[in-house]
Amino acid sequence: MSEASGSKASSTSTAESKATPRLDLLDDEGELTEKAISSLEHIFAKYCTPAPEKKADALSSGTVLLQPPEGAVLTDDDLDTWALDTNGALLSDGEKAELEMLDVDDDGQLTCKGFIQLYQLQTENDDDETWKDLTKHGFDGQLQLHKMDPKGK
Repeated sequence: MSEASGSKASSTSTAESKATPRLDLLDDEGELTEKAISSLEHIFAKYCTPAPEKKADALSSGTVLLQPPEGAVLTDDDLDTWALDTNGALLSDGEKAELEMLDVDDDGQLTCKGFIQLYQLQTENDDDETWKDLTKHGFDGQLQLHKMDPKGK
């Protein structure tokens, strides 16, 4: 029986090694790469207020990266929608309070810079969690966006 499980583990390892390699999300200095930042800005832009111009056109194409408008933030409702789409659950009050330690506007709403800071911290601690989020939003291991959701989220 142990031989069978040993060969099964071996075939799993072989399958994993044949999978498309993932780009590094952090550079040599431990900062998010430009490609990672662009991907995260796209995710932020899907949910931010105000919405980017031509958001509907970009989302319907499914492969055009959105850019958040200057001064855009995630309101409480925006955060809830992002959290549900990304993790299937709302953020707790404690988690929302922690976000206020990141870059926020005068009303305590998370800015794009704060959103990037959030992912910088997450990626430093567990890049697999960041990859899970990126994949959920349509990015592959090379950070290429693929059309995936008719709702555009």
